[in-house]
Amino acid sequence: MPMERISPQQMSAAALRRELSARNQKRGQIHPHEATYGSVPSVVFHEHEGGHGNFLAESYRAILADEEWAARLGKSYCADSRVPRRWDRKRHELDCANSSDALLMNIFCYPGVLEDWPLCGLLGVERGVRPGFGYKPCMPLGMGRGKRMLVDRTEVDMLLGSLLVEAKLTEGSFQRAPLERVMRYPGLSEVFCVEELPMAGASVDSYQLVRGVMAANYEGRGFAVFCDARRGDLVERWFRVMRAVRDCELRSRLALVTWQEIAAVMPRAVREFLEEKYGIVR
Repeated sequence: MPMERISPQQMSAAALRRELSARNQKRGQIHPHEATYGSVPSVVFHEHEGGHGNFLAESYRAILADEEWAARLGKSYCADSRVPRRWDRKRHELDCANSSDALLMNIFCYPGVLEDWPLCGLLGVERGVRPGFGYKPCMPLGMGRGKRMLVDRTEVDMLLGSLLVEAKLTEGSFQRAPLERVMRYPGLSEVFCVEELPMAGASVDSYQLVRGVMAANYEGRGFAVFCDARRGDLVERWFRVMRAVRDCELRSRLALVTWQEIAAVMPRAVREFLEEKYGIVR
């Protein structure tokens, strides 16, 4: 008989942070770590004897062996001031148990996962594709002073062949930006029904998603959002942005993929890691 799929219980960003805090404090009993100040402490793991509590051993070895991937480990940790004895060592964003970048790399740097059809078929990419992290589409933003072309150098979390990926875990939203700033993208009104974009006062809500769609249109790629199926709030935000896209062909290149769907096509070792550390069950 096929395995029965159980719909994940819906959770807010705060509730998911509480769950990850509890899970990773338990994991911290066997992995060197520290915890931030606060009622819901974030667990920050340390590298120790070639391993790292925030990563699968196989994924971490693969990351260290690749110069470009290893450089991603140096991404700054913005909550460093909340860590006890913050002056004694430098922490990084991917050390944090809540890091969606670390989750992304744990999966896509695991040896062999992109050589098999299940994951590649799910995402619609070619087998053997190599992931790139922190990709910058460098989209034009129009002319600035001195008639110099302005360029948006904001990062997209991952480039996987022809697919751009924005990954989320415990983040509360997809950020906001003033409408005036968003309107600087050439062709915005051709890509979107601007009046249907989600607004918050004079700002565009879910700006990262709008930017991702514009990058996909500019480069002729697909754009996917990876998020937890328990985060119905993020799912709805993405659907609101997709509904505002004018072109059906472009809309067909946009996707939502949950971590749970990805877990379902992972090797057993990865599935067990995702369940233990993140509560992600296929």
